[in-house]
Amino acid sequence: MAKKDPTDLSVEERLKTLYQLQTALSAIDEKKALRGELPLEVEDLEAEIEGLTTRIERIENEIGEFERAISQKKGEIIEAQANVERYKGQLDLVRNNREYDTLSKEIEYQTLEIELCNKKINEAEKRIEEKQEELAQNREVLEEKQSDLELKRGELDEIIEETRAEEDRLKDKAHDYESKIEPRLLTSFKRIRKNARNGLGIVYVQRDACGGCFNKIPPQRQLDIKMHKKIIVCEYCGRILIDPELAGVKLDKPVNPEEKKTRKRTTVRKTSTSKKSTDANDMD
Repeated sequence: MAKKDPTDLSVEERLKTLYQLQTALSAIDEKKALRGELPLEVEDLEAEIEGLTTRIERIENEIGEFERAISQKKGEIIEAQANVERYKGQLDLVRNNREYDTLSKEIEYQTLEIELCNKKINEAEKRIEEKQEELAQNREVLEEKQSDLELKRGELDEIIEETRAEEDRLKDKAHDYESKIEPRLLTSFKRIRKNARNGLGIVYVQRDACGGCFNKIPPQRQLDIKMHKKIIVCEYCGRILIDPELAGVKLDKPVNPEEKKTRKRTTVRKTSTSKKSTDANDMD
């Protein structure tokens, strides 16, 4: 059988199909709601772990830089010590005071260089200790976060597994309904649904009011909605409106005002008759 063109559907058929789509999508939303805050918690933990991993890498790089600096300074100390020994050996061969003073200054300078290098090494070693403590703390936090992530992922996967079959079935049904709706109307519906806080893009009239924002709908507009001649949206929230019968919803039939009056008169008449009987009995 040839598939019916969505543009050939009557307004009533379009509205009915649209409401069926809304029902399927709302059911999917309910399945997703079962997951609660778990998806967000998993995302937050993944972001934290990524940040911690980056921080740990940075600390490890800093420790590596300090270690390379220490190694360099130790090399400079060895070189300076060799210079000191060489200059001391040359002191025995000087021929005048000027050469002696020059060599003495060089020895003093090299000695100061050795002291400065040792100072730099001590500072670097202290910084390494601090960084190693920071590294250990971050690794501990990382392990905790990874453990939490595994737990949350396990819970999320379990819930997804439980609802996957039903959710896939609903998605197939929603896709089937979407194929029956003309693209322009479907785009408008999705836009309305996206902007709606409860995800409802089409609602039925409840107690003379919009089923989405609960603002009153004028009688003439309600009549237009029941006629199914055109697609009508709520002037307050922009949701598409349909009548309850088209949505397959049975509402309690309102009591006719004239019937109410008749019932009231009957009750009053019965009460009066009862009162007269009581008075007659009292007289007897």
